[in-house]
Amino acid sequence: MISTVTTSSITTASTTTAATTAVTTEMVGLGIIAVVALILLLALKEILSSEADKSNKINRFVRSSNVGIIPLLLVFAAIVTYKVIAIL
Repeated sequence: MISTVTTSSITTASTTTAATTAVTTEMVGLGIIAVVALILLLALKEILSSEADKSNKINRFVRSSNVGIIPLLLVFAAIVTYKVIAIL
């Protein structure tokens, strides 16, 4: 009975480790996408802000781009916090 429990525990531990590794790898990929999207949105907002007075559509985009930027900033802060905690 003890060998059955030990074998079961080892199998569960290795399955949990594999699942954690898969989730961590997926999180890294999604984090990279979020950071790239944040950089692109910030750059686009900065470039288009100089042309905002010439076009109503550009002005509307510049004013409403914070809807996408703020959640991505929160994700970026969470990534930085996670990395700092992982280092410590």
